[in-house]
Amino acid sequence: MKSAQAADMSARVAALFNRVADTYDAVGVPWFGPIAERLVAELEPRPGERALDLGTGRGAALWPLAAAVGPTGHVTAIDLAEQMIAATHVDAAALGLDTVTLLVADASNPGLAQEFDLAVALLVLFFLPDPASALRAWRGLLVPGCRLGVSTFGPRDAAWESVDAVFTPYLPKQLLDARTSGTRGPFATDAGVEGLLTNAGFAHTRTTHISQPAHFDDVDQWHRWSMSHGQRSHWLAVPEPARADVLALAAERLEAARDPLGGFTLTQRVRFTVGTRPALSRHSSERRALV
Repeated sequence: MKSAQAADMSARVAALFNRVADTYDAVGVPWFGPIAERLVAELEPRPGERALDLGTGRGAALWPLAAAVGPTGHVTAIDLAEQMIAATHVDAAALGLDTVTLLVADASNPGLAQEFDLAVALLVLFFLPDPASALRAWRGLLVPGCRLGVSTFGPRDAAWESVDAVFTPYLPKQLLDARTSGTRGPFATDAGVEGLLTNAGFAHTRTTHISQPAHFDDVDQWHRWSMSHGQRSHWLAVPEPARADVLALAAERLEAARDPLGGFTLTQRVRFTVGTRPALSRHSSERRALV
């Protein structure tokens, strides 16, 4: 059973992502898609496999998973935000996908009965009240010998650090997400994230990275993008009379990221951590069969 604090955090996350469901990943800035495609590729899904997408959002990982497992496979996608699931269900129907199941469920403890061949969590783990507990729950959903992949944030370039710092004076502790507070705790290093998986019972953990650029045509597009996903909570933490000043300061700092295309490019290092649920030993398998 969730503590009151954890339940409150989950409710706040759900409310935030319900609010951004219509604009999420839809303002002309490729971001979640390229990260999701790399995460899925790290797990090498095969035709016929059963995949689980934990915190699907608007389906950035769902679509490449469905393509990879093909018509003989299946993808179950869950999200805590009802509006995210509703909007993604419309998208799946428009694509004619009948190998996808979309459910409103909490990634902290999905409560699913079936087992899966692989699972992905795209930029989800650091939003959860108890990441270690969630990883143990995810391990239990995998067939022994099968794999989990999670993506988390590494360092940003100096310009991005400077731009995001415009919010810091206004943010209460609970809004300091992994990119804001990523110098502390397990999400600060590869070893820290791998340790979370290892302590939850995963084996053969490994980490790879990409440097993911985000290009903005102008300040207005950066503003719309920052309002279209989790960072919207940062804007809401700024008192309304101060928001114009915060935007002006962000525009000033974005100049450090001006690129040859005439817009701005910020770069984020993204970490992909993969682990495997250990296969049952022969002795364990025989004992299980006798029970």
